[in-house]
Amino acid sequence: MIKTEELTRTYGDFVAVDRVSFSIGKGEIVGLLGHNGAGKTTIMKMLTGFLEPTSGSISIDGYDPLTAPMAVRKKIGYLPENCPVYPEMTVIEYLDFAAGLHGIGDEERPERLRQTITRTGLADKADQPISILSRGYRQRVGVAQAIIHQPEILILDEPTNGLDPTQIQHMRALINDLSKRTTIIISTHILQEVQAVCNRVMIIRSGQMALDARLDELTGRGRLLVTTDAEPDALQADLTGIKQVQAIDRLSGEDQYINYGLTLASESNRYQTAAGIAGAILAGGHHLYELSREQQNLETLFGEITADERRMAS
Repeated sequence: MIKTEELTRTYGDFVAVDRVSFSIGKGEIVGLLGHNGAGKTTIMKMLTGFLEPTSGSISIDGYDPLTAPMAVRKKIGYLPENCPVYPEMTVIEYLDFAAGLHGIGDEERPERLRQTITRTGLADKADQPISILSRGYRQRVGVAQAIIHQPEILILDEPTNGLDPTQIQHMRALINDLSKRTTIIISTHILQEVQAVCNRVMIIRSGQMALDARLDELTGRGRLLVTTDAEPDALQADLTGIKQVQAIDRLSGEDQYINYGLTLASESNRYQTAAGIAGAILAGGHHLYELSREQQNLETLFGEITADERRMAS
């Protein structure tokens, strides 16, 4: 549904987005994660047609935002980070205005407004001026204008920014409800938001794609952690016959309690490999004190990528 190839945006000598390629299928909820200034908002603006790429290509369900902007806008709902609204309007007036901009006819508009206000929990606020609404309800109004034309794709830039814990829970529930019918991209720098609502994460670092993975795959990337009294050379000899072990890293420990991280081949059966490792260590005359699976989650991955970013900057 969404595809980019070598997407690049520069400002003079500064490269904001550097050859980013990805493909997003129908029904996915993708978290675009990265520090402030990483290039997330620039990518979103290019996807929606608000910003022209310096080079590379974008396809939105087969349409190019530059050559077919109206076709793309019909398919996309967009909530910018600053949630632009007209504070002097009431909620219903603003959404009626947004419906007109999207070309929703007079006969269809009342029912569409009713559905949208109900879905976003704005029924009690419909007649109130936007200027008196809380930040959370203003965000709901922003989402409402983004979905009133029933887009196939919804792009949300920092949708929970500045919200209190209760408002964040309400926004998450709303996003989960919208995801039943819509492909959603959420830009954020908050790990918890991605973990709470997304099924896939793309991490942007200094304008480049640093990670693109499904969240349920992340825990499968961890190593096996082993504590034994075998010295590195001895452990290497013990495990020589186990081809699934690709690397052995000494992590910590001294005396008889030495901790290792074992990197396995991606196609290996972890349970069978773990049993083979345990047997090989014992057969080598060494003690096995602990054998467990390293749980690599989004937080640890983001920390590693951030550390790489800091090293690159220095």
